Amino acid sequence: MMSELEKAFHKFAMYGDTAATGNDMTGKNFSKMLKDCGVMDGKAVTSTDVDIVFNKVKTKGARTINFAEFQQAMKELCGKRFKGKSPEEALQAVYALMEGKEPANVGVTKTTTAGGVDRLTDTSKYTGSHKERFDESGKGKGIAGREDMTDGSGYVGAYKGAGTYDKTH
Repeated sequence: MMSELEKAFHKFAMYGDTAATGNDMTGKNFSKMLKDCGVMDGKAVTSTDVDIVFNKVKTKGARTINFAEFQQAMKELCGKRFKGKSPEEALQAVYALMEGKEPANVGVTKTTTAGGVDRLTDTSKYTGSHKERFDESGKGKGIAGREDMTDGSGYVGAYKGAGTYDKTH
């Protein structure tokens, strides 16, 4: 009979890898599991800790860990995550975080509105010839702002002082 912990291990071991049997877990998925379950909190347990422990418990030359090695890794990490608890309590606490968990966002891609977009689309910040393409309200001028309208005056496109040159020469 598979424990809840083992079920969680299998779900994460297979995450993002259709060929995976679920018996071995890559470092990437190990790290994801600990993050999704809240074991790696970025303070007591960082991604560096997780990588170090992963490399410590895996078989030399292997790229994955099995469930037994995973349990070993949890023993190493639980004391860090739950300082001041006995090793057994800490281990139980870590396992409690993981039991019945599955990878977050399975097959769900959330569209994130990157913070930079607003800056990039703010036409009031545009400079040079780009700002010619929008009126004050930020509405595009369409073809008038884009096409080089030939005015045949002999001045370069964005020259503001057209017609100011002293005609006497």
